[in-house]
Amino acid sequence: MNTHSHSVTATGRTVQLYPLWLRIWHWSNALSFLMLIVSGASLHFAGSAWPLLPFDTARILHNLFGILLTVAYSGYLLANLLGQNGIHYRPQWQGLLGRLWQQAHFYGVGIFRGAPHPFPATARCKFNPLQQVTYLSVMFGGMPMLIVSGLLFFFPELAPERLLGMDGLWAVGITHYVLGLFLTAFMLGHIYLATAGETLTGEFGKMIFGAKVGEE
Repeated sequence: MNTHSHSVTATGRTVQLYPLWLRIWHWSNALSFLMLIVSGASLHFAGSAWPLLPFDTARILHNLFGILLTVAYSGYLLANLLGQNGIHYRPQWQGLLGRLWQQAHFYGVGIFRGAPHPFPATARCKFNPLQQVTYLSVMFGGMPMLIVSGLLFFFPELAPERLLGMDGLWAVGITHYVLGLFLTAFMLGHIYLATAGETLTGEFGKMIFGAKVGEE
C-alpha cells in the first residue's frame, strides 16, 4: 500500500481512494480467502495426523466460501470495468522498468533509511508501479484462474477429459493447488507491505475508514 495519501489541494476538493464498496469487498474477500486457505489445507492433508478441520466440515466451508468469493469477485470485476476504480490498474508502460526498480529499491533499502516514498498515492493513481503490475496480474489473472479451476471441481462434468497430457480433472486440481499457493504467498506479502506506511497500522486504518487525497 502507498503512504502519504492524506494531502489536500488548495481548492479543498478531495477524492476517496477507498470507497465504501471497495472496503467492504476487500475485507469480505480477505475473510473468504482465509477460510479457503484453512479449509483447503484441511482437504489436501485429509487423513494426516494434523488436519485443521474434519474433512466433511472442510468440504462444506470450502464450497461455501468459494461461492462467496466468486460472487464478490464478480461484483468487484464489474465495478472496475464500469467504474472509476479501474483506472488505478492501468500502468504507464513507458519507463515502467525504471519505476519498478525504483520502487523495489525503496522496499529493499530506502524504507529502512527513512527515505520518502517515491510514488505517493494520488487521485490519478493510488498504486505505486510495483503494486500496479502485481495487482493487475493477481486480480485479473490469478484470481479468475483460481475461481474457474474451483468451479470445475464444483461441476466436474464441465472439466475437459484430457489436459496437458493428463486426466483433465487432475490437471485442474494441480492448477488450483499451485494458484492457491501463489495467492497465499501474495496475501502474506500484501499484509507485510501494509505495515510499511507512515505508521505500523496506518494503512490498515485507511482500508477500514477510507483515505482521501487532493483532487488533481
